[in-house]
Order: sequence, then C-alpha cells, then structure tokens
Amino acid sequence: MIQEEKRLWKKGYRYIVGIDEAGRGPLAGPVVSGAVLILEKDFAETKKIESVKDSKKLNEKKRGEVYLNLINNPKLKWGIGIVSEKIIDKINILEATKLSMIKAIKDLEKRNNLKVDFLILDGRMEINFDANQESIIKGDDKVFSISAASIIAKVTRDKLMIKYDKKYPKYNFKKHKGYGTKEHLDNIRKNGACEIHRKSFAPINQIV
Repeated sequence: MIQEEKRLWKKGYRYIVGIDEAGRGPLAGPVVSGAVLILEKDFAETKKIESVKDSKKLNEKKRGEVYLNLINNPKLKWGIGIVSEKIIDKINILEATKLSMIKAIKDLEKRNNLKVDFLILDGRMEINFDANQESIIKGDDKVFSISAASIIAKVTRDKLMIKYDKKYPKYNFKKHKGYGTKEHLDNIRKNGACEIHRKSFAPINQIV
C-alpha cells in the first residue's frame, strides 16, 4: 500500500500527501477532502491500519474504527478541507472539490508547520497548488495515503450530516447523509429544500 510513497521518497521528496474527497454526489451538505502525510519513511503497516482501504468498501462501524486509528497514529499527519453547499452552488461541484482539497493541504501544513512537496490525487484530478502532483486511477484502492484520506474525509462528512439531522429532522440526514435516496427525494418533495440542499443540483433545481 505504501509503494507509491516509497518510490517518491527515493526521488527525494519528503512531504508526500495523499488526497481524496467525500461528498461530490449528494444533494445536500458540504464536500469534504482529507489530506494524509506519512511522517516517517519506516512507517510500518501494523495490524491497526492494515484494513485501510477505500472508504466505500468499509461499513460504517469499521470505517469509524479505522478513522480513530488513523487520526491517533503519531506517524501520520492529516488535514481537512470543507466547502459548503452554498459555495458548491456558486462555483460548481468540481471547482468546490478542488477548493476543498487545497484547504485540506493547507490545514495539514498549518497544523504541522511544514511545506508539502508532492501530492497524490485520486482519479483524474489536478489542483492549483504549488507542489508537484500526480493523479492515480483508483488511487483510493492502491495508495495508502489516499485510502487514509478517503476514510478521514468520509467520517468527517458523515459526522457533519448527523449534526445537520438534528437541525433538519424532516430529511433523515443521519441515514442517507444527503445522497439522493428515494426516501430523501420523497422528503424533499414533501417538505421542500432546506438551507443545506444544493440548489444547483437536479432534481432540487426543478423542485425549487
């Protein structure tokens, strides 16, 4: 899982960060990105983190367990970037996703007083950030730091949506996390859109 990071270490890069997002597809709530840096070259894939994989392949309970192991691992550094649904509506979801990634990197840098020098991104993605970068198809399955970033982003976003559920109980955000399930769409048709719905997304833009 850390072969890509090892390859880049050999090239002389020191602070290599994997990045992934959660929440591009939902009809409500923010898009959230995680950024993860392996701090030491001798980082060992211990039993506590051996189950790290694409967040979509873990159930909610397991994902939460791995999340805690990741954020409490002293050999990992991480950052979070959050972009609201209002900004998504203004600049579109792709640009909002890129912005959340930049925010996550800057958060990591600020927390740890360092300057990132290489980025590994999932899929076909390039962001406007002053560092060398590469994108890897299915990187969340192939690269440890991207997988870790996907888990941190997903759990962070889910926690936000659970909080929103208390504020907007008519939509059951705690269950579907803002995705376009039949229940969610029925609740939108019944109650209209709330403040955190993405008004530029179909079918909300038609219902509104």
